[in-house]
Amino acid sequence: MDRRKMLGLAGAGALGAAAGGAVAMEVFDGALPAQANDAGAAVPFYGGHQAGIITPAQDRLHFVAFDVITDKKAELVELLQKWTAAAARMTQGRDAGVIGAVNGVPEAAPDDTGEALGLPPSGLTLTIGFGPTLFRTAEGKDRFGIADKRPAALADLPKFAKDALQPEISGGDICVQACAHDPQIAVHAVRNLARIGFGVVSVRWSQLGFGRTSSTSVTQQTARNLFGFKDGTANLKAEEPKLLDEQLWVAGGDGPDWMTGGSYMVTRKIRMLIETWDRTSLAEQEAIIGRNKGEGAALGSAKEFDEPNFDATGSDGAPAIARDAHVRLAHQQFNNGARLLRRGYNFVDGSDGLGRLNAGLFFIAYQRDPRKQFVAIQTRLSRQDALNEYIRHVSSGLFACPPGVSGADDYWGRALFV
Repeated sequence: MDRRKMLGLAGAGALGAAAGGAVAMEVFDGALPAQANDAGAAVPFYGGHQAGIITPAQDRLHFVAFDVITDKKAELVELLQKWTAAAARMTQGRDAGVIGAVNGVPEAAPDDTGEALGLPPSGLTLTIGFGPTLFRTAEGKDRFGIADKRPAALADLPKFAKDALQPEISGGDICVQACAHDPQIAVHAVRNLARIGFGVVSVRWSQLGFGRTSSTSVTQQTARNLFGFKDGTANLKAEEPKLLDEQLWVAGGDGPDWMTGGSYMVTRKIRMLIETWDRTSLAEQEAIIGRNKGEGAALGSAKEFDEPNFDATGSDGAPAIARDAHVRLAHQQFNNGARLLRRGYNFVDGSDGLGRLNAGLFFIAYQRDPRKQFVAIQTRLSRQDALNEYIRHVSSGLFACPPGVSGADDYWGRALFV
């Protein structure tokens, strides 16, 4: 049925690839995820999983993708060791290096850039991922002798319908996701990693984000995206360990051992056509999404966390939630049970040459196997989602995020390189 015939209906929802549905909480009998007790506190760096995945989503993001510019494995390993040590320090509110920003020899460059002096840790987390081109370049070169360790799940993403990807802001050999409650803390962390990596890596592209658009804990309220809708109502939560084991964490036997306990990250920069959306009626906006804009309830339901009833019909006999509504197409009921853990952020990158806001959603999603989760969901959305009239996917990335660092003698991705 044409969604424009549904203007009497109410609806709203989440931009992204997992929306709708009640969050059925389980009794949580394990350790809580790494988290800060307040906005200024430190998040533990060491653990079985990397922080910054199920950590309660912070307010700010600085994401960066690097290209490795050396062919020497020893140099890359040394950099990962230096990065890990710096990350362990910075996440606890300390300088990136042991000397720091102001305590060194005046004639030498400091080993910290200094803009975080006097600031608290602000919940900083640093999460690393390895892209397909780290294992084998686009030209087919195995620079570091690790091509045979590339997981099958790290298969290149297919081209989706309506993709408008820009290669210069897509891909990358290594990514780092820096999340914090203070943007200066996140920028400081990425700046220092780039400084430490000089001569071994170069920045390929980066993205700043504000205003989280996903909740990763039941302690957080559902956030809104720049279309004004609640985003990620049915997102996986840290307090759902059984679902996380099923949908998020790589299990033994899924692939190479070095990824056990890790997860796969997909990034998509989604440009929102803000001005066009803002001239669209409220009723049509809600019909496109499949939820009402105020409460965030699925059409035909009363509360945000009520399970969507996809069989419900309106007074005209048409489905209450349109067949091309975002909520319906993204729901696990229509995607073989596939779900994602999303950590997206709003972005505004100024305006374009026509005076329109260059703004939207920087989508980040973690999962156990992108082939069965993100690819399946996005294939449906790209072909059928009514929301496609108002968005453009302009950047894409896929990264294998290894398990956490066990202690000071360990480093990011160690099991991949030994």
